Amino acid sequence: MADFIRPLGQTGLNISAIGLGTVKLGRDQGVKYPHAFTIPNDDETRDLFALAKDLGINLIDTAPAYGNSEERLGKLLPQRNDWVIVSKVGEEFENGVSYFDFSAQHTRRSVERSLRRLNTDYLDVVLVHSDGNDMDIVTQQGTLDALSELKKQGLIRAFGLSGKTVPGGIAALAQSDVAMVTENLSYHQERPVIEYAHQHHKGVLIKKAFASGHACSAGEDAVEKTLRSIFSLEGVSGIIAGTINPKHLRENVEKTRRVLSKV
Repeated sequence: MADFIRPLGQTGLNISAIGLGTVKLGRDQGVKYPHAFTIPNDDETRDLFALAKDLGINLIDTAPAYGNSEERLGKLLPQRNDWVIVSKVGEEFENGVSYFDFSAQHTRRSVERSLRRLNTDYLDVVLVHSDGNDMDIVTQQGTLDALSELKKQGLIRAFGLSGKTVPGGIAALAQSDVAMVTENLSYHQERPVIEYAHQHHKGVLIKKAFASGHACSAGEDAVEKTLRSIFSLEGVSGIIAGTINPKHLRENVEKTRRVLSKV
């Protein structure tokens, strides 16, 4: 039986096996979900956070590219110390358009801005929001060096890459703490990154586990099948699932606990 609360590699952080992604709390433009949605108001968002906490979730994922998600978390998320907050650097979203800046200077500014927006004096995890050019980010941009320095200063507790390639994911893990990779029923290409992480005691967070909501339309058992597949992989720490639907959130946690009880 696997635990619902589990270590994130050797970061010293303990996270819930499923975490709450917050794109839909701050951005409804340029997103690839199968159904239209309305950004929840403040009361609905507070209720969602309260439900997540009641269900045992302590992992929250956000990013500067998620519209005003960070500001809303800073305003509405209760009891900061109860949560492991993951944010990102590198991608910006303004006036409906994304652009990228991986420079060391921008990385520091971005983290300092996230601290202000999230109303906190530290971030638990900061990931580089890759544009797909993972190796260039790792070897040429100085982004990870800047994050390492911010970790030494105590502004962040752990860092890594939310990448898109195996070589970049492994190269980033060699000098960081955590990888965020895509893994779902139809995409397994980044499994070598998970394997490397397991061998080197690094943390792994899974994105797009439900194919940005598309898995849910493939059949009622698709979510549970996805969870079984992912949590059978050694090295996976947790899954980030973005939902603003309380029913879906409750079902995701129930299915995660059921799958973990059999792993």
